[in-house]
Amino acid sequence: MKNKTLILQPISSNKSFATFRKIIPEKEHGFTLIELIVVIIIVGILATVGISQYSRMVEKGRTAEAKMIIGVIRKFVYEYYLTNGTLTGITYADLNIGAGSDQVPQYPNCRTTHYFSFYSNLASPTIDIQALRCTSGGKTPQYSTANHFIYLEITPSTGQETWGKVGLP
Repeated sequence: MKNKTLILQPISSNKSFATFRKIIPEKEHGFTLIELIVVIIIVGILATVGISQYSRMVEKGRTAEAKMIIGVIRKFVYEYYLTNGTLTGITYADLNIGAGSDQVPQYPNCRTTHYFSFYSNLASPTIDIQALRCTSGGKTPQYSTANHFIYLEITPSTGQETWGKVGLP
């Protein structure tokens, strides 16, 4: 703390206002290496926690999207049941999933617009709608594990519905 002096310096041409400036010795400029390393470590820890939380929240959002699409398919099931009085004869085209054929698709390829592929077994009187998480397709962050899905079992005649999920947040 030695060698510090205050110097009066004018800041305007009329010299009516003045400011004081501290003169700091050269050895007190900047940060020490230890201080910089501690700051870098703290920022690294915060970034790691933030990225993992971000990935988890993104996956929850994608799961919510799949639940919303399953809900739309559910409405098609009830619409068909109310119109026909039975689920016999329902097709994938009626549910707006798959290729529109009457054969059971084994989880069609993931669309570029969705992170899940959708499937239904069309078994009367209970219909099972499933959304399987895509594991590839250039979408980031990738989901590394297969067999993670959401399902809804519907029995329109009784109004019973059972939601479930396997391996998803």
